Amino acid sequence: MRGFFSKMLFLILAGICGLIFPQNSLADPVEIKLAVVTKSGSAQNIAAEKFKELIEARSNNEIQVTLYHSGSLGTETEILQQLQLGSLHMAIITAGPLDSFYPEIRVLSYPFLFSSHARADAVLDGSVGRKILDGLARVGFKGLHFSENGFRHLTNSRRPVHSAADVAGLKIRVMESALDIELWRTLGANPTPMGWPIYAELQQGAIDAQENPISIAAVYKLAEVQKYLTLTGHIYSPHVDLANLAWFEGLAPAVQELTHSCMAEAAVYQRAFSRAKEAEFLAELKAAGMQVDEHPDLNSFRARVANFADLPLFSAPEVNALLQETLAAAREQ
Repeated sequence: MRGFFSKMLFLILAGICGLIFPQNSLADPVEIKLAVVTKSGSAQNIAAEKFKELIEARSNNEIQVTLYHSGSLGTETEILQQLQLGSLHMAIITAGPLDSFYPEIRVLSYPFLFSSHARADAVLDGSVGRKILDGLARVGFKGLHFSENGFRHLTNSRRPVHSAADVAGLKIRVMESALDIELWRTLGANPTPMGWPIYAELQQGAIDAQENPISIAAVYKLAEVQKYLTLTGHIYSPHVDLANLAWFEGLAPAVQELTHSCMAEAAVYQRAFSRAKEAEFLAELKAAGMQVDEHPDLNSFRARVANFADLPLFSAPEVNALLQETLAAAREQ
């Protein structure tokens, strides 16, 4: 009897760690169609490629991942539509565009919510993060984990931006997100929502500015078309690692567990990788000629958004309740 329980404990622990796969082959090999909007070297791709590596190895290649990247399937909004319909199985998506599908997600993009990566990790990997991921089931998604885009900063081609007053009149590309549109209106800019990538629009002068993590500015060589970078850190931008809910629930339990554990491991790997590279990316941008304001007047930005929670964006009872819970969790030490 003792041997039986020891064997059962081993199997449970091994399964939790994602280190075993059923001894019997799958009746049919599993193909996972996974989409990201970015190109190789970007944060979404790093997580997606690590997930592919892990799940194929741990399934003895009985699970194969086809990765669609570089916007080959459209914008993030279009990828979400395909994921919801089931023509895609999985996606790694910036939180912003999800708000038109699932308004609660916008609480994570509240301006100046997190003071550090550690604080973001504590909330996203805790009960608030799990509540948000589980809530995605209501709109047909399986929330698996959070990987990372990073703290977002402002770039523009017109002038140095040191305080919020300097933002006035900038025509800025924002994500297809109600929150991002309202944020930049509040800050005095003229927001223009559009999908990614936007290099041509910046190059042609159709837009003056954009906001993204340092890694995006470096990987997409935005120093060629944007002269000024202001380290505002106005939003911490998570990536949400998703599956189509019906597809996921139709998988064998062992495949569900393996999918979940491999994505969680890939997300943690990507966060660490991206953070370790940030100083190198910033140095690249400076070397390429970008003028960087590393210490802008953040108090002026915070003052402009001091009453952001009172906007209609957060007026729905379920969204407001989650916002208050998230704010409280972000303040905990």
